[in-house]
Amino acid sequence: MDRLQPTLSDVARRAGVSYATADRVINERGGVAEKSMRRVRAAIEELGYVRNVAAANLAQKRTYRFVFVIPEGPNSFFQRLRSILGEARARLAKARVDIVVENVEAFDATALARCLTRLAGDRIDGIALVGTDDARVCDAIAALRAQGVAVLTLVADVQGAERDGYVGIDNTVAGRTAGRLLLLAHGGRAGRVLPIVGVRTAHDHAERLAGMRQILAASESAVTAAPVIEGRDLHEIVEARLRARLAEDPEITAIYSAGAGNAGLVRVLRDWPAPRPIVVLHELVAHSREALETGLIDVVIDQRPEDEIQGALDCLRAIADRHEPAPPPPVVPTLYLRENLPQTVDSPPTGDPDHE
Repeated sequence: MDRLQPTLSDVARRAGVSYATADRVINERGGVAEKSMRRVRAAIEELGYVRNVAAANLAQKRTYRFVFVIPEGPNSFFQRLRSILGEARARLAKARVDIVVENVEAFDATALARCLTRLAGDRIDGIALVGTDDARVCDAIAALRAQGVAVLTLVADVQGAERDGYVGIDNTVAGRTAGRLLLLAHGGRAGRVLPIVGVRTAHDHAERLAGMRQILAASESAVTAAPVIEGRDLHEIVEARLRARLAEDPEITAIYSAGAGNAGLVRVLRDWPAPRPIVVLHELVAHSREALETGLIDVVIDQRPEDEIQGALDCLRAIADRHEPAPPPPVVPTLYLRENLPQTVDSPPTGDPDHE
């Protein structure tokens, strides 16, 4: 017969305190003398008591409140994240989980730090944010954690931040994967790869770019990297700068887009005479799917945002329940070619395939 799990009443009896006192210690509500707290904690250790989080939350009518801070604008990938979060919010409402989405200007560290500072005044159990490297962002994260708020970085990490974890792909590995694919596509021939990023200071974009360059530099091929285009993840900027670069540099044989704004890239390729450059880019959204289907691009590296959101929610919930969370496992990206596309993909809310 299985041994019965010790109850809070057992803990109280072992510690020689009232049930109410043991309950206050277990749920960290304060107002208990240090001596009594030590006795209760010793009894918990001796008995192997495990707090019933579900029962405690039900008794307290607790609702978890998690905030996701996402860059705003026409970026289709982040629109896809918002759509996934909307579905999760509806699904988890009965489980007393409230998901809030805060929008901030992309690549704007000042706006991100200001948003985090404002959130520090709210009752929040945890925050997941798409990071931007900046000392002010690190300070705002530290202030939140000092108040007991769990903080995760999502998709893009923040260098130097003392966060509770990072949920996303290994962006250096993703860049190295892109580099290897580009070398294979050149088949030993010489070439020149044009990288496109949002901004060089974006941590995820910088890591992807560095990973690609590592592979090209380590190879014995004559495939090199051209100077980077910064498109700020805006399709009109990517389109204008890419058209100009391809016109002035006829040696370009491949394009690696490490960021967004790829609807602009696709428009350029539609107009470009054959043979077009080899193209590897990130994120399977409506326009990248169509570009794969019609042969305008070659490979999409998708970071599976559904897995990222679920991983972030699981980790935030564990921390809020005062469990020691396991480090979030790295999300393994999926490589899509025209031949292995899934049947469906979320479209941007606008329904406009050129909207990014």
